[in-house]
Amino acid sequence: MRIDRAGWPFLAVPLGLAAAFAALARATGLRSARLAAWPLLALSGYLAVFFRDPDRRCDLVPPASDEVLSPADGVVMVAGEPQPGVAPEGDWQQVSVFLSVVDVHVNRAPYRGQVTEHSYRPGSFLAAYRKESAHRNERSELWVRDGDRTVVFRQIVGVLARRIVTRVGVGAQVATGERIGLMKFGSRMDVFVPRECTVTVTEGQRVRGGETVIARWPAPR
Repeated sequence: MRIDRAGWPFLAVPLGLAAAFAALARATGLRSARLAAWPLLALSGYLAVFFRDPDRRCDLVPPASDEVLSPADGVVMVAGEPQPGVAPEGDWQQVSVFLSVVDVHVNRAPYRGQVTEHSYRPGSFLAAYRKESAHRNERSELWVRDGDRTVVFRQIVGVLARRIVTRVGVGAQVATGERIGLMKFGSRMDVFVPRECTVTVTEGQRVRGGETVIARWPAPR
């Protein structure tokens, strides 16, 4: 199982402590040292699962040019009309995905193109499933343009997520489904597509980052 590099600092501490307690138990025979090692190993196991980085369909087969893919694993909270005061300036449709603490937290670009804008805004740490989190929480916003097509997406932290990792910036070329960063411990992602796109998911639907088609561009005239 591949683990995102952002996870190794978190894994190192409990693994190191577990190894230390295990060595102490072997050297002294102390049952308490052996018992102390198990919760640390369990924590290490959870962190490894949280920071897992599996391959997805987009890593093997290039997505079609009309496909907008889910940027993350999770459950669709919004599909269609944008929440009041949440969408960027313009006429957009919104798809929001809520990530639980057991979902894959590696984030992917929903559509291909050049990053034309990138902004970071500090904020609150409300629960990511609350609608207020979309405009009050800490977030990183990216605009991607491919010709006359533009998609906007945001990484938004939740009550447990306290850091956003964004690994692309203005001028970068990204492919549909390409890894662009992650959020640490529970969060949401918002995607905004123009009105001409057809949203293909519904509220309550589970989606997979880099695989589930959340919207489609219309066929060229």
